[in-house]
Amino acid sequence: MENRLQPHIRIGNEHSAPYALLPGDPGRVDEVAKFLEKPRELAYNREYKTIKGTYKGVPVLVTSTGIGGVSAGIAVEELKNVGVKVMIRIGSCGALQPHLRLGDLVIASGAVRNDGASYAYINKAYPAIPDTDLLFHVIKAAKRNGAKHYTGIVRCHDSFYTDKERDIDKYWSEKGVLASDMETASLFVIGGLNGIKTASILNVVVEKEGELEEGINHYVEKEAASKHGEEKEIITALEAIISYNYLL
Repeated sequence: MENRLQPHIRIGNEHSAPYALLPGDPGRVDEVAKFLEKPRELAYNREYKTIKGTYKGVPVLVTSTGIGGVSAGIAVEELKNVGVKVMIRIGSCGALQPHLRLGDLVIASGAVRNDGASYAYINKAYPAIPDTDLLFHVIKAAKRNGAKHYTGIVRCHDSFYTDKERDIDKYWSEKGVLASDMETASLFVIGGLNGIKTASILNVVVEKEGELEEGINHYVEKEAASKHGEEKEIITALEAIISYNYLL
């Protein structure tokens, strides 16, 4: 494998690990670092902040992807180039079902491809789904750690501010879609096309009847329930890596 510095995430093969966690927010990278042994920052360029550490002896990278499928796709491609084989998104989402509460986890079993990034790779007939084995390990880890969670389909989109957002949310809510985010579909599609094992764990930061701006502001201020959900998704992802790694 050619050892070269990747142009956006700014790390090379010498920095690689088999596993990577992918938060959207660079600030969440620092939160993951609290759970790792000997974390060290490798690079911080644009929206891409990367650290490396170990969790129960297993090397793990953590790379933020920024907002949206395009920037997430770049991170996935460049992490693949340096040898990462397993990637788990640890992000946030808005609930589309009334029973979801702040801090609940949504474990994506598939994604509606209403984004542009995944479509740039392949026709939308191609499914956006996680790796089955890794999905099972994530679900089991959530159960072991007592994280309140739901597993199902999420919807991925490219904007918060179109004129029809409420109508769109209502439509997909009526179809049983659990929540919406902006990155899961591109992760699943790019991962699937490249043989990367992927999963996505999302923390509810906006309830179905909540206001977008209010929910995001609560998240930035580390409102208690959302903060608890963030910690639960980090632990769930790391514990899933350990159990998945044990069987390899």
